[in-house]
Amino acid sequence: MKSSSRHLVDPQLLDWLDVFVSSLPAPSITAGNLAQFRALPEPFELDEDPAVRAVKLSLHSVPGPDGAPDVPIRVYQPAQLSNPVGCILHLHGGGFVIGETAGLEPVHRKLVADLGCVLVTVDYRLAPETVFPGNIEDCYAALSWLVSRAAQLKVDRQKIGVMGESAGGGLAAALALLARDRGEFKLAFQHLLYPMLDDRTCVVEDPHPLTGEFLWTRESNCFGWTALLGVPAGSRDVSPYAAPARAGNLTGLPPTFISAATLDLLLEEDIEYARRLTRAGVSVELHVYPGAFHAFDLHLTAKIAHAARRDSQAALTRFLGR
Repeated sequence: MKSSSRHLVDPQLLDWLDVFVSSLPAPSITAGNLAQFRALPEPFELDEDPAVRAVKLSLHSVPGPDGAPDVPIRVYQPAQLSNPVGCILHLHGGGFVIGETAGLEPVHRKLVADLGCVLVTVDYRLAPETVFPGNIEDCYAALSWLVSRAAQLKVDRQKIGVMGESAGGGLAAALALLARDRGEFKLAFQHLLYPMLDDRTCVVEDPHPLTGEFLWTRESNCFGWTALLGVPAGSRDVSPYAAPARAGNLTGLPPTFISAATLDLLLEEDIEYARRLTRAGVSVELHVYPGAFHAFDLHLTAKIAHAARRDSQAALTRFLGR
């Protein structure tokens, strides 16, 4: 099929996009190739900076939801930590069906070194082996553990927020809703990078004609949502703790950062969520990057990717009170 949106891609992203796409088992994730996608290595290398290498890593196993297995988490801390600092609870992306935390170690070490914060990341259970609410309950269990051990971890309980990209961004938004509604913890922020928020994007009658061509396609999106929900995407009565865009009430949520890309399939659901948050009285910082597609910020040198990483880190610095 002839490309319909390639001419809109930022020129600095094009060569990398072609190489990245060629390394994938297929254009979209399906039940038939899921194992191949899960076997792909993460495209990150550990920074040689001594400050990055000095970040401390510890592995923990958190009691899971009733009747469920324990939840593996990784805790990253600055090498020198005397006073309590802010903390990021990070939830990885992967369309709810792929991804794990170990391969993100280079990213997490650098983030902790740059921000001087603690970072906790969660290996929640994946779909389709585990359907909703398994993943969000795993994340809530990790949050409960983190809050209960804040003093031991040198974490300021008033500065704990959630962060994620893609499906992880959707999980972070869902966790913010769940924490608000259960009333046990008050999150300081939610930091959502091109978040996957709305299963109804799979069945919209008038889809955006220029989004979803690259990296995260409509086919992948529908497979991920259906695997998570256990019913077809767009079905009635889907919980907002699965698809946060389904929430009727967004008041009382923490200050929010949202990034989106003009060629990303998730563009319109992300903008709409930001709009609804502002109408609910939530402080929102929204960035929409032109000529960019899903996960474009992985590019090391493109100016637009650098700008996205800069904006994200600046927001985290403010959230963490640095």
